[in-house]
Amino acid sequence: MQEEILIPLVIAVFIFGTVIGSFLNVVIYRIPEGESIVFPASKCQSCQTPLQWWHNIPLFSWILLRGKCHFCGEKIAKQYPMIELITGLIFAALYIKIGLVWYLPFVAASFSALLALVMIDFKYMAVPDNVNFAALLFALVQPDFLYALFYAAVASGGLYLIGLLSSFLAKKQAMGSADVIVAGTMGALLGFPNFFVALFLSAILAMIPSLINRETGVPFVPFLALATLIVYLHDSQTAHLVGKIIHG
Repeated sequence: MQEEILIPLVIAVFIFGTVIGSFLNVVIYRIPEGESIVFPASKCQSCQTPLQWWHNIPLFSWILLRGKCHFCGEKIAKQYPMIELITGLIFAALYIKIGLVWYLPFVAASFSALLALVMIDFKYMAVPDNVNFAALLFALVQPDFLYALFYAAVASGGLYLIGLLSSFLAKKQAMGSADVIVAGTMGALLGFPNFFVALFLSAILAMIPSLINRETGVPFVPFLALATLIVYLHDSQTAHLVGKIIHG
């Protein structure tokens, strides 16, 4: 963590994060539909009218338009400003955590891709491989690339073997390939033993929703992603806790 946090930089990073969040909304809506994330330009989901540039200013446009389409007056989904705000907060939190280092954009991009996966998984109970692998590739861009690659390989390989054993015992598929790829991203970002702490935390976070939705089940990627962010931002406390548990 850097010695001094500059408030203007925190604000600038937050604003940049909201811009990335605006792009994530395009990814979340278009990728599952097999559409291009580049063309055509953004349009109203209700009346299909192409939006003007000032309709796409993160957070500000939604407030200015009072949450309604400028053309047809239909309500704009709250997901748009929510994703922009969350992405901005994640970017700011990561800057506060690791500072303005060269690999900050890659870590932020990895968590951004994880956020897109969370929203897509909630809606479709499935995640696109291209976004999933993007999160992993960004996560590998670390000062210690070889270590990140090793942790990613062991984490994903280990979870894959656990999935095979669980599927054999349960006589049905117990773990999807998407979870295995996310495990690789977790390993690259967190290393060991923090990966295992995040894995345990994700299981705790998913426990109550899983019991409530026992019939339909719940997507697990959102809990993996949330646990990864929590442990990444609090890695020192996590390491201290693990040390206490091991050494007393």
